Amino acid sequence: MMEITVKKVADWSLESFLSKGSFDSFDVEGGIETPQFHITSPADWLSLLKLAFQSIGVVYGDLGTSPLYTLPGIFPSGIKHRDDLLGAYSLIFYALTLITLIKYAFIVLSANDNGEGGTFALYSLICRHAKVSLIPTQQVEDNELSNYQLEAPNRRLSRALKVKSMIEKSHFAKMCLLLMTMLGTSMIIGDGILTPCISVLSSVQGIRVVKSSLTDTTVMWISAAILFVLFQFQRFGTQKVGYSFAPILTTWFMFIAGIGLYNFFKYDPSIIKAINPMYIVYYFKRSKKEAWLSLGGVILCLTGSEALFADLGHFSVRSIQMSTCLVVYPSVLLAYTGQVSYLREHMNDVSQSFYKSVPGTLFYPMFVLAVLASIIASQALISASYSIVQQSLALGCFPRVKVMHTSTKYKGQVYIPDINYLLMLACIGVTLGFKDTTKIGNAYGLAVVFVMTLTSALLVLLMVMLWKTHFSLIIIYVATIYLFELLILSSVLFKFLDGGYLPLAFSAFLMGVMYTWNYVYRKKYFYELENKVTVDKLEQIASDPSIKRIPGVGVFYSTLVHGISPIFTHYVENVPALHSVIVFTSIKYVPMSEIPIEERFLFQRILRNDLSIFQCVVRYGYKDARKGWDSFGEMLVERLKQFIREENEKENENEVQLIEDEFKNGGVTCLIGESEAVPLKGSSLTKRWIINYFYLFLRKVTRRQEEMDGIPYKRMLKVGMTYEL
Repeated sequence: MMEITVKKVADWSLESFLSKGSFDSFDVEGGIETPQFHITSPADWLSLLKLAFQSIGVVYGDLGTSPLYTLPGIFPSGIKHRDDLLGAYSLIFYALTLITLIKYAFIVLSANDNGEGGTFALYSLICRHAKVSLIPTQQVEDNELSNYQLEAPNRRLSRALKVKSMIEKSHFAKMCLLLMTMLGTSMIIGDGILTPCISVLSSVQGIRVVKSSLTDTTVMWISAAILFVLFQFQRFGTQKVGYSFAPILTTWFMFIAGIGLYNFFKYDPSIIKAINPMYIVYYFKRSKKEAWLSLGGVILCLTGSEALFADLGHFSVRSIQMSTCLVVYPSVLLAYTGQVSYLREHMNDVSQSFYKSVPGTLFYPMFVLAVLASIIASQALISASYSIVQQSLALGCFPRVKVMHTSTKYKGQVYIPDINYLLMLACIGVTLGFKDTTKIGNAYGLAVVFVMTLTSALLVLLMVMLWKTHFSLIIIYVATIYLFELLILSSVLFKFLDGGYLPLAFSAFLMGVMYTWNYVYRKKYFYELENKVTVDKLEQIASDPSIKRIPGVGVFYSTLVHGISPIFTHYVENVPALHSVIVFTSIKYVPMSEIPIEERFLFQRILRNDLSIFQCVVRYGYKDARKGWDSFGEMLVERLKQFIREENEKENENEVQLIEDEFKNGGVTCLIGESEAVPLKGSSLTKRWIINYFYLFLRKVTRRQEEMDGIPYKRMLKVGMTYEL
């Protein structure tokens, strides 16, 4: 018998849906692959151009201002040999071409999750195509959320299935994937802290070219003030910020490209020969260890490349590719070309190579533009931080914070006030603590290259398991781009004590927060799964004449997808009353970016018709906006009535009318099961410390569930219970 599997279709059509039967998975602990659902339409070119223009103001500030500090980072002790500049230029050219242009603009952007980017988007793709999630919330019905077609077996498919099977069977592999994702996420947030520091400090220091009397302390305080103002603008949202910043940054790119061309023709056009990669070989032969250490400076020309992917949810693939290829890549490359040409005749100016290479009449306009551009540079990773925190929050890997959707048109444009102020305090703290860009550059380089290598590792797994890429192409990617990144990583790790420890310290703290929250989240879920209420017990409770049925629809919230939480029995023991209609509701975040409204609610009748007890799973993608409680309640009741009619319209019409009456008379009341966690007696010291101290602290300082869901107090009843984990 020929073996077949399923494969995602890029574009959507009703005709291509596979015919599927009706499944019931509420008591099924297993699961299957959960594909994407994405409807694409022909891009409107005017809208695409607007979005590409807007992306310049948000995504590319960091990449665009890297010429301010890259060459001083490559040659911190000065230029030893004139031809070293050719080697450095060749490294910059191939770094920008291989990593920014080829890897990010074309390969990594193809790994988007329904238009969403970032480390968690890669992880969600893997989770959806393999059972690697550490919480068993998969449901058979989730397979109907997307469009699949049959695919005949071949050698690449066989390899993909072997890798998938290996990961699914290994708890260690699943944990490694989760930790890698958390580390990548933590590093990007670390970038969001370091980017504003180094960008603003580098630009403000330029004034010392003409006013050498300014001290480091003065520059430091000016930078801190600018950073404070920058973070106050974030509340206005990506769209307004993008349109405000895009004209400034577009002007910046035009100026650095024009000055680069001017310097190239004026000083040394012969540097174009450095496109030959042999000049890298000559550079390493001549300088040896110094050349290897300079790779830590080369990585600075790539700062902000990860933002192309992390900020994707705010824009679109084509808009990012268009702005990268037509504006950003050529402008930045010309800026480096002009600086290197200038330095071939003025090697002693390397510490201020950007400002020294600017023609005298343009110095002040460029200084003002540089300061403005550096402020904008901070925007790329700040916006990315909001996106990835939103993703990790939805997947149970981050404490509860308020997510505000700032655009009705683009769902991925979000603002998180709590994260904004934490980033602001951290940025100002780093600026005041380090005062100059040397150590910040070392820290920044480590953070950037760590994220890149982790992205490549997940990307290779996607190539094998999802894309089923030809093995020779995977080898080419690993032997060129991935190997180059690992070589740079080895260089920046050498500077660990000279500032490189900072992003690792940030990441260790953030990973501790994320892992602690996810660890207790998983423990509580498994506790509920093991102690869930049986159907017989539920029927016994519902049929008990001593338990009164009161008017209205009772929505009993629980994290448990398969079964009913033990908190329910705890509630009945203390409050012997149930609503006339009961809906056990679980909010489930499917590892995909969006769920269509018509597929969001999944119902099942639990007991016989006269008891009107149902279970509902409400499925959200990680970038779906949660509506207010009133609209949610109305939608839930409408979908419930639709479900009852589909069961048997004639026989169940009376029950539909009952639900309508109960909704009108008693409304919808939310019963929230709030569980406290304590460690079991005899638990290890580490487990007791995590649950009793770190997790408890996180719960106290983060938002409550009712705040996240917008549930009014008059419609809410909380039921508490202690879990021994």
